[in-house]
Amino acid sequence: MMVVRMFVSSRRVKIWQLVNLFAISSILTFMFYWGTTDNLVVSHMKSYSYRYLINSYDFVNDSLSLKHSMDGATRYQYLINHKEKCQAQDVLLLLFIKTAPENYDRRSAIRKTWGNEEYVRSQLNANIKTLFALGTPFNPLTREELQRNLVWEDQTYNDIIQQDFVDSFYNLTLKLLLQFSWANSFCPHAKFLMTADDDIFIHMPNLIEYLQSLAQIGVQDFWIGRVHLGAPPVRDKSSKYYVSYEMYQWPAYPDYTAGAAYVISNDVAAKVYEASQTINSSLYIDDVFMGLCANKMGIVPQYHVFFSGEGKTPYHPCIYDKMMTSHGHVQDLQDLWKAATDPKVKTISKGFFGQIYCRIIKIVLLCRLTYMDTYPCRAAFL
Repeated sequence: MMVVRMFVSSRRVKIWQLVNLFAISSILTFMFYWGTTDNLVVSHMKSYSYRYLINSYDFVNDSLSLKHSMDGATRYQYLINHKEKCQAQDVLLLLFIKTAPENYDRRSAIRKTWGNEEYVRSQLNANIKTLFALGTPFNPLTREELQRNLVWEDQTYNDIIQQDFVDSFYNLTLKLLLQFSWANSFCPHAKFLMTADDDIFIHMPNLIEYLQSLAQIGVQDFWIGRVHLGAPPVRDKSSKYYVSYEMYQWPAYPDYTAGAAYVISNDVAAKVYEASQTINSSLYIDDVFMGLCANKMGIVPQYHVFFSGEGKTPYHPCIYDKMMTSHGHVQDLQDLWKAATDPKVKTISKGFFGQIYCRIIKIVLLCRLTYMDTYPCRAAFL
């Protein structure tokens, strides 16, 4: 009887292996046959097939690796720097905000709201360091004036880190390298590193409470945000996200978090920095480059439902109770900060009836038939 079971089990394994081999062979044939097809549906079919059936990026990393690691001669010089910014040893969070030279109003609003170090220290009992990462002004006609304004702004606030590359969409990866290089050189002891866009809203009280709980248990290999699983490269030449086959020939990117906002632990920051020195940085989509570096070091992103996508999260106290980030806030940033951090927010969902009320509200706001790139429906049940 035992022999018969072993035979049947062995037979099942062989059948499953044959089915798996056939599926992979079919997918590979499909991908190579349609290799130059730009159809969006085909691109997603290829990417998801690659992601869920093959899911190996070793040869991708090998092909993108540099023959020699980057050295000091290849890095861009600092035009504005603050080496002393992170001298304190009890830094919970190093917060880098990607900004453009001309976005003074956005930086000003962030300093008054979620990026305010003094607020976090006095109200949340935590030490964070907020820095704005940018390059040089893009427009040559206004470059000198903008640069003078940046110098004045930094003398006032002491929170700008600038290198001498042109600040543009196609240099976003250089801005990412700036952040990881600075963190590695001047703030490796910060327990967490966060990178965010300057049109993001961050619910700092919720985030700090969350990170403090993780710091107590010494979490490692930590990387959270809005995760893209097996996303395909954009082959439409009219898109600013267009990536040629020469730049990246494979049907899917490694998993990565949207660059609008994500958080990593300091061990991940060190590993990503190490990988960033050995991978070709010509791929200008910074969040994808981050995914490549992390994948090379064996780091997997974790999806956090309260990190928003491209859309704004609904405005309601029941949403604010657990929100982490929301995207697309410029004019309304200070109003949202005032509403979301009001102490009364936490009382609305208290008690049995408060929980029922907020559950219904969140279902109505998040579980819609039409797609909204904010929090997923399952966030309503957490």
